[in-house]
Amino acid sequence: MIELFQFDYSPYCIVQRRILEYSRQKFKIVDVPVGDRSVIWKLTRERYYQVPVLKDGREVLFETDDASQVIAKYIDGKFELGLFPREHEGVQSILWRFIENEVESATFRLNDIYYREFIPSKAIAGFVRHKERKFGRGCLEQWKEQQPELLQQLEKLTLPFEQMLHDRPFLLDQQPRFVDFDLFGMLGNFLFSGHYQLPSPHTRLAEWHGRMKKIKIPLLAREKLHS
Repeated sequence: MIELFQFDYSPYCIVQRRILEYSRQKFKIVDVPVGDRSVIWKLTRERYYQVPVLKDGREVLFETDDASQVIAKYIDGKFELGLFPREHEGVQSILWRFIENEVESATFRLNDIYYREFIPSKAIAGFVRHKERKFGRGCLEQWKEQQPELLQQLEKLTLPFEQMLHDRPFLLDQQPRFVDFDLFGMLGNFLFSGHYQLPSPHTRLAEWHGRMKKIKIPLLAREKLHS
């Protein structure tokens, strides 16, 4: 059985979790302690310490760079989900970089403001230390002060996706592709704390999000795969 090693609030883990749910395949969630990534270090033979990591039998998958999509491409290839069609290769590559840089830059800050609500108390010091080493001392307090501006920024950043949904149910065509799951993951991180809603002007984006929360690969496609 496939095992997904994750943090439940991580945008990148949400992406892979939703893809696995979409596939209708059985899989196991392994929640990694926030303050102790030794299980990841051991599993990857001291080559990686981030999440998500996917284990499928003897296969252990993790990302090789910031835009590799190793895990998603593995799941897509194994279960033939159609997430990376050739005709969308270039467009998806551009989009997922925008999603994982510009969009994620706003969403993770807005979520991290409420870190005390989802980080275990014994792991808070390590969490704050990690953030401040990367973004500067007092960054979490700064993001709290910048919350209104960050929300406005997110509304502007998600406007192109609202426009893309004008005449189709998903971002690129009539079925979800990888970038749909990628955007869903970043927004899932934004919504994780329960303190936010999607930008109210983006009604089509809200409808799309509702579809993305529930959609699974059609049973006929899965039966064909296993026939």
